[in-house]
Amino acid sequence: MRCATLIVLASIFLLACKAEPKKQKEEKVQQKPNILFIAVDDLRPELNFYGATHIHSPNLDKLASQSLVFDRAYCSVPTCGASRASILTGKRPTRNRFLTFDTRIDEQVPEAITLPKLFKANGYTTISNGKVLHVADDSASDWDEVWRPSEETLNYFNKDNKELISRKQRGNPFEAARIDDSEYMDGKIAAKGIADLKKLKEAGKPFFMAVGFMKPHLPFNAPQKYWDMYPIENVSLPESYQQPKTTPLEAFHNFGELRTYSNVPEKGELPTEMAKELIQGYYACVSFVDVQIGKLLDELENEGLAENTIVVLWGDHGWNLGEHQLWCKHCTFESSLRSPLLIKVPGKTNGRHVPNITEFVDIYPSLVELAGLKMPENQLEGESFVPLLNGKERTKNYAISKFKDAVTLIKGDYFYTEWTNDEGIGYERMLFDHKTDPLELDNLAEKKEYEELVSQLASELREKWGKDFLNQ
Repeated sequence: MRCATLIVLASIFLLACKAEPKKQKEEKVQQKPNILFIAVDDLRPELNFYGATHIHSPNLDKLASQSLVFDRAYCSVPTCGASRASILTGKRPTRNRFLTFDTRIDEQVPEAITLPKLFKANGYTTISNGKVLHVADDSASDWDEVWRPSEETLNYFNKDNKELISRKQRGNPFEAARIDDSEYMDGKIAAKGIADLKKLKEAGKPFFMAVGFMKPHLPFNAPQKYWDMYPIENVSLPESYQQPKTTPLEAFHNFGELRTYSNVPEKGELPTEMAKELIQGYYACVSFVDVQIGKLLDELENEGLAENTIVVLWGDHGWNLGEHQLWCKHCTFESSLRSPLLIKVPGKTNGRHVPNITEFVDIYPSLVELAGLKMPENQLEGESFVPLLNGKERTKNYAISKFKDAVTLIKGDYFYTEWTNDEGIGYERMLFDHKTDPLELDNLAEKKEYEELVSQLASELREKWGKDFLNQ
């Protein structure tokens, strides 16, 4: 009897030993980190946690206090569709690739494995809410779900704007409406993200959820209460509201995006009153979207998902608010190229700022490394910033950005731009030293004492702009 009992106990022990690895494997699968991938359209780094104390951004400030904050993060292309395609593929723009706002990955680089496609192939539920890629159905099969609010919710709510829309098919570039947040698109996008977090929690699978907020993109439409945060008498034009003669004419543009709206002059400078209202409206939209992001992050906490979710927040590029008398993006001044980048990794990040120059093509390999996935072969052109998360240094400390013929190398304090033709031959150039000229008002490129430096930077630009730059 005793022998039989021992045999039974031994059998149970053996079965338990066999079951243990399976149990551990299941727990390991459950511990894959979730990814919450937050995009904010046209967001400048003019935020409280970057030192802009006039901006009300408490929710972004809270996220920054829990994140690694990149003080010098630069987009690859200062236009929305091309920038997003670059981020989602980890590939740089070339002479003929990723040029315009309506760029499509599935047409220009159909062979590329996008971030959502990679995570989906590794067992993640992938969801795109709001504006993630510019064209809603671009690479749609890479997501389990693609959702955007109805275009009707882009409509204006004030009577004068509704009348303009019906008469001219375009409204004013801004609106302050006495309505609830939920009426505008970003309020609806936040609500959809919150609902999805509840469903994802119940499903129990790892997820890659991208949430793309529309504001502060034009038109600057936000509830009145956010406009009230920024009295117009406190708004002023930037110190760099000028176009020095030493700067090439190619650097400037007619901000056609803004001029599509009613009551905006077809050419020339904007009236001062309108310029200040645009700045006021932009700030209002930043505070509006800050609240929507806060709601989403609060839900992440409430569902108990925050402790295993990596949060990445990025603006697709900067935006000009009168710098160099420019509006919108579409140029290679820092005001168009620099944008916020935050990454919150539970247990690792605590609000530390890093001064390292970082490119948006670095986001893809960083998330892949953090999730423990295999990197796509012969695709990624960035470099993981995970060493910076771990308090280490990395050798890379430069960025390359491009818009049309202009290609910029950002290295140390230098911003060097060349306008080149199809053969890569430069026909115009500009150089700014941010140590002595942070407003980019003194072009050094044609000064004799900078000839050697310009030659060095021109050579380095060509080394770093990508092996396929002239061929694709």
